Amino acid sequence: MRPGREPVVTTREVRVECIPDGRPADLPQGTPAFITQALGGSFTLWVEGQLMRLRGADADAIGKPVPHVPSASDASEDIDIDSLRERVWQTLKTCYDPEIPVDIVELGLVYVCDVRPIGDGDQGPFRITIEMTVTAPGCGMGEVIADEVCDKLLLLPKVGEATVNIVFDPPWDRSMMSEAAQLSLGL
Repeated sequence: MRPGREPVVTTREVRVECIPDGRPADLPQGTPAFITQALGGSFTLWVEGQLMRLRGADADAIGKPVPHVPSASDASEDIDIDSLRERVWQTLKTCYDPEIPVDIVELGLVYVCDVRPIGDGDQGPFRITIEMTVTAPGCGMGEVIADEVCDKLLLLPKVGEATVNIVFDPPWDRSMMSEAAQLSLGL
């Protein structure tokens, strides 16, 4: 076993996504694995030489508690556009590339975060549009990450619509990472 990897065994059959292509796979009950990353409510597993992403909702399949998922009812309904915008950015910081232990904001993957009211008035509901990229154009996990972002944003109070677009202009490079991200990755 390599340092920093926690051994686990699946307690039931569970659906995962293979990294880096994002294709779905089923792990049978009794499959040995190692947790290599547990961030943002999901788990990255090392299974027989293959990285796989396990959704937090399926954490019980590896003997872990299912992470609490915030809901719109967890927060005050009295929210304005500025405080919602702040919550959106906080939420984006809970989304991780499953191969890199740095959130998508610190990685510099989020290019646009637009929060606007749907219809007239500024009290909501609100429409959120995110434009983000991935670390490599052929990354199959882009849609998986985008879906996670969208799902988390739709749980925020007064969010009526959320759209996440994957874009490739400008192309991502390491210079887009925050200084903190570069330091945490030893760059």
